[in-house]
Amino acid sequence: MSAPLLKIDGIHKRFGGLHALNDVALSINAGEIYGLIGPNGAGKTTLFNVLTGLYQPDEGSFSFNGKDLFRQKPYVVVESGIARTFQNIRLFANMTALENVMVGQHVRTAAGVFGAVFRGPKAKAEEAAIAARAQELLDYVGIGKRHDELARNLSYGDQRRLEIARALATRPTLLALDEPAAGMNPKETDQLKALMEKIRADGVTILLIEHDVKLMMGLCDRIAVLDYGKKIAEGIPEKVKNDPRVIEAYLGVAPE
Repeated sequence: MSAPLLKIDGIHKRFGGLHALNDVALSINAGEIYGLIGPNGAGKTTLFNVLTGLYQPDEGSFSFNGKDLFRQKPYVVVESGIARTFQNIRLFANMTALENVMVGQHVRTAAGVFGAVFRGPKAKAEEAAIAARAQELLDYVGIGKRHDELARNLSYGDQRRLEIARALATRPTLLALDEPAAGMNPKETDQLKALMEKIRADGVTILLIEHDVKLMMGLCDRIAVLDYGKKIAEGIPEKVKNDPRVIEAYLGVAPE
């Protein structure tokens, strides 16, 4: 078997006296949709922040695509092929949808400060290519006709799609989505599910945090469950759903 695309082992993260992540280990294979669930405060977003370089772990190991990313900076993580969205949408509100996605391509551009200032033929050609690719990505996520609208004027669901388009602009190998269905109605959730399946079919592995357990059970290949910073279960959805530790974590009582 080939090595996992992403592998973490023995990850610990403390905030003072709070042990937010306690000896967390998991591996994700290329081509998977891998889900991460757990009650509020279980450490899911903290783990995302560790994986994307926003938090520095206290202990453990973290490799991606054969590269050691333990305690690396966010820009190194993005350059290595991991992109993410956020639980609370973080768009450039007063920029257009197209401009937001263009910004996402910055990590893959070649023009430096000199090119940006003097705008030679190569810089202009690259900017045109960036704009064209941004439009392709807006079309891809289903909001291509809204390219000239300010991000703050888009509907909540379209802002979620825009954030995904911006993440895809970095050309990721792994796309990490933090509660992308939060606040969506059933129709929007179904559309989001179809989009994630399309992204996976096009070769991008997905790591997903989501409170919509029904969505997760019908979408993910494997699921891990965190509770109080510890991984208490992992496996295919049906196995996880029926795990007594998972039932106890969600309901607060052990099954008979």
